[in-house]
Amino acid sequence: MDSSNAEVTAKQSDDNQRLADALKRVQCLEPPVKVKPVAENKGIMHRMRRAQHDLLSVWREKDYSIRTSRMKLLNQDYVLCNSPDTVRRVFLEQHDNYDRKSPQMRRALTPLLDDGLFVSDGDLWRQRRRQCAPSLTNALLPGFCTIMTASADETAKRWAEHPQDAPIDMLTEMAHLTARIIGRTIFGDDTTDEEAEQVVAGFTEYQHHSEHLDMANMLGLPFLSLLGNPLRRARTRYSAKQVHEIIDRIIDRHTQRSGQGQHSLVDSFMASMKDSEDSGCPMGRKAVRNEAIVMFMAGHETTANALAWCWYLLDYDREVMALLQQELDNVLGGRTPCYEDVAKLPYTMAVFEEAMRLYPPVPMLSRQARGADQIRNREVRPGTVLLVSPWLMHRHRKLWEAPNHFVPERFLPKVPRPDKFTYLPFSVGPRVCLGKRFGLYEGVLCLATLAQHFTPTLLPDHQVTIECRLTLRPQGGLPMKLQPRKPNDKTCH
Repeated sequence: MDSSNAEVTAKQSDDNQRLADALKRVQCLEPPVKVKPVAENKGIMHRMRRAQHDLLSVWREKDYSIRTSRMKLLNQDYVLCNSPDTVRRVFLEQHDNYDRKSPQMRRALTPLLDDGLFVSDGDLWRQRRRQCAPSLTNALLPGFCTIMTASADETAKRWAEHPQDAPIDMLTEMAHLTARIIGRTIFGDDTTDEEAEQVVAGFTEYQHHSEHLDMANMLGLPFLSLLGNPLRRARTRYSAKQVHEIIDRIIDRHTQRSGQGQHSLVDSFMASMKDSEDSGCPMGRKAVRNEAIVMFMAGHETTANALAWCWYLLDYDREVMALLQQELDNVLGGRTPCYEDVAKLPYTMAVFEEAMRLYPPVPMLSRQARGADQIRNREVRPGTVLLVSPWLMHRHRKLWEAPNHFVPERFLPKVPRPDKFTYLPFSVGPRVCLGKRFGLYEGVLCLATLAQHFTPTLLPDHQVTIECRLTLRPQGGLPMKLQPRKPNDKTCH
C-alpha cells in the first residue's frame, strides 16, 4: 500500500472511530427536544385535528419504525412512504405519476407563490425549472458566498456592540441575517434591510394565517372550503399581497437600473424572460416575481430555522461547540471565511447537516397520484396523497443508530453517507431543491463567521418547544445571551 492510500485508510478509520466514540458518549445524555408521539389508541380524526396546530403531533410511536401505512379520511386516501425504497419510487422512479403537490399544499401556498416552482407541475414546472436552474449554477456560488460572509460579518459587528447581559432572539437574528443574504443575492444591492425585513414579516404573517392543513381537502371534499373562515382567508390574501407589492417594487427599481451593480438572480430571471419572448416559454414579468418569492422563501425561512436549531444544539452539547470552534481556530484563525474554506471545515458542515437531520426545515413532503400504482403492498388509486416525512425518516429506528441524539460525526467525510432516500432535507429526485448547495454553503459560512467570535447560550429558564406548520422552528423564538470569545490563531501558513 502506497503512502497516499495508507493516509486515506487512516483518515477513514479515524472518522469512523470518532463516530463510534460519539455514539457511545451521547448515550449518557438526554436527547434534545423532540415531539411527544400521540397515543396509539387515538383515532385518525383526533390525530388530524392535532395536526392542524402542529403537523408533527400526528405521529405515533410505531410510525418511527414502519415502512408504509395507509389511511382514509372520508373521500381522501393517504399512503405514508417511510422507507428508502418507497421514497425512491415516488420521488424518482415514478416521478411523472407523482409530480403534483398535494391539494393541501397547493391551497396553502398558491396565494403567495401563484405558479412558482414549488407548487407548479407538468410542462409548466419543467419549463420553469429549466429557466431557473442557470441562476444557481456552481459557477456563481463563489460570488454569492462573498455576500453571505459580508452579511454575517455585519451581524457579528452588531453583536459585538450588544450588551452581554441582554438576550437576543436567535431565531429572529438568523431570519434577519438570511433575509439580508437572500435579498442581496436575488436583487443585488437594490434591496434594503428594511425591505428584506418587511418580506420576512409578510412571510411570518402569511404562515400564521394560512390553512396549511384545511379539513376540506384533507377529507377529499374541496367544496367545503367555501365554508372556511373568511377572515382568515382575507388575512392570508392581504399578507401575500404585501409581499407581492414589495417584490414588485424592488424588481421595478432593479429593471430601471439594469446593467448596474452586482449580478443577481433577478438578472438571470430577466434574461430568461427576454429569451422566452420568442420561444413561447412562460417566464413573463409576473413569473419573475413568483420565482423570486419562491427563492426568497426557500433561501430565507428554511436556512434561518436550520441555523437557529444549530445554535440550540451547540448550546445543548458544549463539547460539540468546543470541537467546532477548535476547527474554526485551526483553519481560520479569526479571519472571515470564504468559498474555498468550506471544504476545509468538515466538522462545521457535519454540525449543520446533523441539525437538519434532527430538525428538517420542511418536515413534511406530499405528492398526489395522477394514476394507479402500488407502493410495496399498498394500493394507490388516482388522487391518493403520498406523504413523505423527513422528520420520520431522519429519526427512523431501523435506519439510524441513536436516532434522537445529536451526533454530527455521522456526517464526517470518511463515514459512509446515508442513503439519499433516507436523508432528504432538500427533498430528492427531479424536484430536489435548486438551492441545495447554496443553502449548505450559507449555513456553514454563517456558522463559521459567528461561532469564531461568540458562544451563544440559551436562557436557563427557557423551555424550547417545537412549532411545525409549513416549516419547523423553535416555538416562540430562541432567547440566548452572547458570550464573546477571541479565536486562537492556529492557522497554518
